[in-house]
Amino acid sequence: MATCSPSVVISDDEPGYDLDLFCIPSHYAEDLEKVFIPHGLIMDRTERLARDVMKEMGGHHIVALCVLKGGYKFFADLLDYIKVLNRNSDRSIPMTVDFIRLKSYCNDQSTGDIKVIGGDDLSTLTGKNVLIVEHNPKMVKVASLLVKRTPRSVGYRPDFVGFEIPDKFVVGYALDYNEYFRDLNHVCVISETGKAKYKA
Repeated sequence: MATCSPSVVISDDEPGYDLDLFCIPSHYAEDLEKVFIPHGLIMDRTERLARDVMKEMGGHHIVALCVLKGGYKFFADLLDYIKVLNRNSDRSIPMTVDFIRLKSYCNDQSTGDIKVIGGDDLSTLTGKNVLIVEHNPKMVKVASLLVKRTPRSVGYRPDFVGFEIPDKFVVGYALDYNEYFRDLNHVCVISETGKAKYKA
């Protein structure tokens, strides 16, 4: 049984990067504190995770299950890298995709309830290797771009983790605050001005 893959650990006192160093949409200029994880770093880390996924799961058909909406960018980029590995390797595997939508936040707080919205009959996953990108399948592995260090954590750790981050509310790269900020390429820390402006 393989252990969880290592992740890039971002310290609690990480200062991030000045917004002026990156291309940030002007409509968000006052709504963000800093760039926390630049897009290029996300992409490089995602490519490495694709290699790890193929090494761990590459022997069998994979059903990749995307958790919408916040996971769609990571999911698409991870699968693109897996497809490249599939095309350029002697060890290629068939892969199918499915989608499920979960909702658990209002503003910057978890509601404590996870609402499942949409998705097909999950019994179709029986006997398959399932990669869930953040039932009785043959193998279930979870890939997550971010794991937050928080007092509310129950100790669960996904099998494939891009970055371990401090307990900050982040947006961008499809992560949202009340549906805003999904259009940012970078993972950023939202400002109090942004929280007030887009509050539900």
